[in-house]
Formats: sequence, C-alpha cells, structure tokens
Amino acid sequence: MFEAAEVGSKISRGEADEQLPQLRVDLINAQYDLREGDFPVLIVLMGDDRPGVSELVNRLNEWMDGRYIRTHVFGAPTDDELQRPRDWRYWLALPGRGQLAIYTGAFALETILERLQGAIDQTELDRRLRHMRRFEQSLRDGGALVLKFWIHLPRKAFKKRVKKSRKKGGGGRLDAADHLIFDAYDDLMPLAEYVLRKTDPGGAPWHIVEGTQARYRDITVARTIRSVLMERLSRAPTPETLAAPAPAPVVAPEATVLDTVDLDAVLERPEYRAQRDELQARLRALTRRAREEGVSSVAVFEGWDAAGKGGVIRRITQAMDVQDYRVVPIGAPTDEELARHYLWRFWRQLPRAGRMVIFDRSWYGRVLVERVEGLVPELAWQRAYAEIDDFEEQIVERGIPLFKFWLHIDREEQTRRFRERERTPYKKYKITDEDYRNRERWDAYRSAVNDMVQRTSTQFAPWTLVPANDKRFARVEVLRTICEGLAKRLDES
Repeated sequence: MFEAAEVGSKISRGEADEQLPQLRVDLINAQYDLREGDFPVLIVLMGDDRPGVSELVNRLNEWMDGRYIRTHVFGAPTDDELQRPRDWRYWLALPGRGQLAIYTGAFALETILERLQGAIDQTELDRRLRHMRRFEQSLRDGGALVLKFWIHLPRKAFKKRVKKSRKKGGGGRLDAADHLIFDAYDDLMPLAEYVLRKTDPGGAPWHIVEGTQARYRDITVARTIRSVLMERLSRAPTPETLAAPAPAPVVAPEATVLDTVDLDAVLERPEYRAQRDELQARLRALTRRAREEGVSSVAVFEGWDAAGKGGVIRRITQAMDVQDYRVVPIGAPTDEELARHYLWRFWRQLPRAGRMVIFDRSWYGRVLVERVEGLVPELAWQRAYAEIDDFEEQIVERGIPLFKFWLHIDREEQTRRFRERERTPYKKYKITDEDYRNRERWDAYRSAVNDMVQRTSTQFAPWTLVPANDKRFARVEVLRTICEGLAKRLDES
C-alpha cells in the first residue's frame, strides 16, 4: 500500500511557482462557494510523518482563508472527554453545512499507537475500526464530503530526520511519539496498512501522500482538495433532493410487539404510594453513589402523545439531587442542528461522569415522526437504525447504563386524556391540533414503533415497553427498572 509513496516524488521550485498562484485562487474560490453550499467538508490529516502533517495544516490555513477553516488538533483526551464515549469529541467538532473543518492529531493514529504498545488487543482494535467506518459512513450518508490523507515518510527519510534531531540533543520538531514511530517502524507500517484498509470505503478512500519533499506534499494535497471540492460543488441538485418526500403510507399490521403489552396492569393508590416512596428512596441513594463513583447514565422516553412521559420523568427527578440530572426536551431542530448530522445534537448532550441525562423524546424521532410524516426520504430513516445502534453501542461500551422506555396506551385512553387536558386550565397548553392530527396516523405510527423495537432493541440497549394506561403502574415500573439497572452497573464497578 505504501510503495507508491516511497519513490522520492518531487515538484521543482519552478513548477511550484507556476502552479501555485492558480491553485490558491481555485482553493479560495471553492472555499467561498462552499459557504453557500448545502454540505459540510471534513478533511482528515494524519500519518506516520507527524511533523509533516503539522506543517501541512499550517500551509492549508495559509493558502486558503483561515477564517473559514475550523482546525481541530486532537491530542490526548482531556478529563472531560474521558468521561464520554471515545467518538464524543469528534462528533462535537463536526462542521455544519457550508463549513470546512480539519481533523488532525488522534483518530486512527491514536488507535494504531495504542495497539503497537499493547494497550489494546486485536478485538478492541477491530471494534474501534468498526466505529470509525460507521462514523464516516454516517457523515457521508448525511451529505458531508470527507477527504482523508495519510502523510507517509519512507524509512530512509525518517532515519535522516531522527538522526538530525538526536544530534541536537533531542531538540527539533520530533517528540517521544515520533521516536516511537521510528523505533517501531517495521511493526507499525503493517499495522497502519491494516487500519487504512479497514477504513477505506469506496466513497472516501485514503490518499497516501509521500512526505519526503514538503513542496510535493503540500501541493499534492491541495490539488486533491481542489479537484474533489470543485467537482462536488459543480453538481446540480436533483429533482429528488429538491422535492419534499411523501409521507409514508398508512400501514395497519395485523400484530405488533405493542400487542404483547398488558394494558390492564393496574396499581392501586395505597400500594403505589408505598412502592413509589421505597423506589424513590432507593434511586436517591443510587444516584448519590453514582455521582461519587463517576458513573453516568442516560434515560430515553418515547411514547404516544399523552402517554405520561412528563409525569414519569417528574417522579424520577423528585428523587434526585438537582445537581445529578438534566432533562433534555427534544422538539424541532434548530438551524444550527439542521446544519449537521441529526445525531450531533444528541452526542453533545451526553452527560459527564456521575450525572444522568433524561431525554424527553430522542434520536428515535428519525424513525418515528420523521418517517411517518415524510420529513426525510425512506433511505434516510432506513439507514438510521444502524446509525442509532452504533451510537448506543458506544454509550454502553463507555460504561454508561442506557434506559429506553416506550410508554404504551390505547386509543381510548389517549382520547380520555386529551379531553381531560382540555378541561384542565394548567394542562390546556399540552393539547394542540397536531395531537389530534397524529391520531389519524395511529396505524402508521404503530407500524413504525414495531420496526423501531425490532431493529434497535439490542442486547446492550434493550427497550422496556411500559403499560401506561394506569399512570401509577407506569411510574413504578420505570422507577424499578432504573434502580435495578443502576444497582447492577454500580456493583460491577
């Protein structure tokens, strides 16, 4: 794989002087055209030639308009980053539509070095590479242009650089990681080739560029960026992308997983109060212990309109210290959120160590309301199942318990609650014309919920289907589930 980047490729000074002015003009023009574009650009720069990558980043900021380049240098994870899943910092830094960002520092190289030093085994390496592929695929499926460059320094050139650095008594541009790469060069390169092959899908291949001559390196990368970016900008929107997708047809399945929920489950008031008080006391102790031990958690609530999500959430938060939780109500996305992948706004809300985040509706809107109401094309919500599974897998891998609840009621109970809200002054704000309109698509939502549960109820993040015709039963069931899950996680730590 690296042979083609070990042939001593060069560009003469005269050739560079001739090409560079137009190259810079084209880059600037493409960059400004991008600002009016409907897609973001992510440029990933890394390689065994770490000083060369650093020089290249500086050169791109010089040749383009640095004001409109967001450069993210990922070093060793900070304490804040270590409290979240590994990919959290990469998602947080995502550019929006019309923006260009450069990622450098960690990403694949960090994983290669950890495997080289034995800090992770082959299973963990492959797991991380799987997440990398899915991260990139999600971005590209969402419309992002992803460009990846690996700057490679042949062993002979690397040896010369190390020798020069050591003559200066350890000074110069090389640090401990560079010396590690050189000392383990013969072991690192097959490993780097393995990583690049495993993260080299057809839509966004790695561009391996020889770093022996800085002039060749910089101009080659700049030419590639110009070519790919200008080609993408030249594409005219198709009629399919301009037209709003049609709402999904109403489907009335004969049976769904919701039919297995016992809606006759009831808890009488005296028993409810006793169980509620006992479980809230237990939850208070568990969340205090979770804070002390740095164990965070995530709870997701979905369900029919008027199913009682708000009431359940209040019974949870009543039991907790206000510093230990945050409730995130999910409504229509803002302009900032619409400019990025739909999962971005959920990644950024993940809790720091020892805290709980409660989502009142969630990322499942992509496969529920957005699917049923035709807000996104079918291809978008179909691929969302895999994207959501990967997101949740990373949450759980970080040691964060993930609780997912669907609060289920029948149509008659929903009608009764709608009417009750209309009669109650402080609840009138909860009922809108949209609630009644959604009832007309009950069968379509029922089908969508069935698919959602079947395709995203995994071993690491199962769904809990809660009978909610009786509010008291639902509240106790959720409290019990969270207490049992937190206790199990804390006993494991």
